[in-house]
Amino acid sequence: MLFAELAATSKAVGATRSRSAKIQALAACLRALTGEAESESLAAGVCFLAGRLRQGRLGVGNAAVRRLRELPAAATSSLTVGEVDRALAEFERQRPRRADRLQPLVRRASADERDYLLRLLIGEVRQGALDGLLVDAIAVAAEAPLDRVRRALMVSGDLPAVAEAALRDGGDGLQAFQLQVFQPVEPMLAQSASSVAEALGRTGAAAVEVKLDGMRVQIHRDGDAVRVFTRSLRDVTAGVPAAVAAARRLCARSAVVDGEAIALGAEGRPRPFQETMSAAGRVSIFLFDCLFLDGRDLTGEPWSERRQALTAICPAELLVDAVRTDDPEEAQRFVEETLRAGHEGVVVKAADGTYEAGRRGHAWIKVKPALTLGLVVLAVEWGSGRRAGYLSNLHLGARDPAGGFVMLGKTFKGMTDEVLRWQTERLQQLATRREGHVVHVRPELVVEIAVDGIQTSRRYPGGMALRFARLRRYREDKTADQADTVDTVRRLHRRGEPE
Repeated sequence: MLFAELAATSKAVGATRSRSAKIQALAACLRALTGEAESESLAAGVCFLAGRLRQGRLGVGNAAVRRLRELPAAATSSLTVGEVDRALAEFERQRPRRADRLQPLVRRASADERDYLLRLLIGEVRQGALDGLLVDAIAVAAEAPLDRVRRALMVSGDLPAVAEAALRDGGDGLQAFQLQVFQPVEPMLAQSASSVAEALGRTGAAAVEVKLDGMRVQIHRDGDAVRVFTRSLRDVTAGVPAAVAAARRLCARSAVVDGEAIALGAEGRPRPFQETMSAAGRVSIFLFDCLFLDGRDLTGEPWSERRQALTAICPAELLVDAVRTDDPEEAQRFVEETLRAGHEGVVVKAADGTYEAGRRGHAWIKVKPALTLGLVVLAVEWGSGRRAGYLSNLHLGARDPAGGFVMLGKTFKGMTDEVLRWQTERLQQLATRREGHVVHVRPELVVEIAVDGIQTSRRYPGGMALRFARLRRYREDKTADQADTVDTVRRLHRRGEPE
């Protein structure tokens, strides 16, 4: 298959708001990929459609991509999916990796192919919830039951393998995917609510559980053998000895448990997230779910049974604190106790909810107070896909009392269509210079930004970066000299919690 066909599919998916239209476009492309003789082309094509590379991140930065974008485009499309994948695999093997070695590949790409390829390189293919859309598209293309496709992906975590099995052998091809010890499972994620009362209204009978701001760990044990995986399914066994020790304290022959590794300070108060990530070898382990126990897959069982199974095998001091209640007042008291202890919030878990791996399941709802900052827009990037033609990704800075602004990060999240239209017009009026797809603006507009915290970062000159930043609103009632200062941000960073 020509790489241009994937680029065209990606463009079509990004241009429509219709979920069904996105799924049909992806399904048609998957059917075409299935006819390819090389199974590698199917696997690579599925990853490309998911907005990522089989080789993972290749370390190609924005500056290098801007230089590659300036190369002349080919007049015709000749690249195949397999050729692109093999070229990227060869680049991944090179040491040192220099972006100019990608020039022969980029020069062979047409304008649309080049745009798609370069966005893949830096992880900026954004066209809706891609993995979720692809799962639906695989089911449509393969004429396989959607629940079987989801189940296979849940227990394998391998989207290309699931796609190939379904597309080549239909629903029967998915039966081989079973939950196994040492095969990491995509973690279940949580939706959000503004209050614990709202969350309980959505879940009914539930547990309210402490939300730890640590490193998600999935621990697998079979006899004395233990392996530990991160949220991204990376094996970190050697770096988290506390998790290995915790696994060996479980009263079970084999088990897969879900938990958090977190750095704790005085009196058991959590340290900032960044400290957990930089000191994974010196963390405490807390467990909150059991997915597999002595040969039995528990992911289809309700939370109440999974929690009972975990409690039966786990020392009490390793369990994440939780309270069972459907009373909003009792739940709110637990939330306040949790916040006073230094934790970031709670997760409300439906008692009858199953483990929806890899999804933001309706049965888990997180509730935590948002940290907000008043920051200044320093620059903005032109969007792509559905946001093509709009100024989208904001560059955000805090005011430096000594003069100027200190950049802390970027965000394209939290923007309605109305906001996109307004800021595209307004920011162009403030433009001072253009650098490729980036428009630098006069630092006049203040935005209210919600973040999950401030973390250490060498990417920005202030040594800090915003964690999960999203736009709340523009503050036209404020001027830039009323924005939050970098000193305020530094205090929040040191404390690891909102003021």
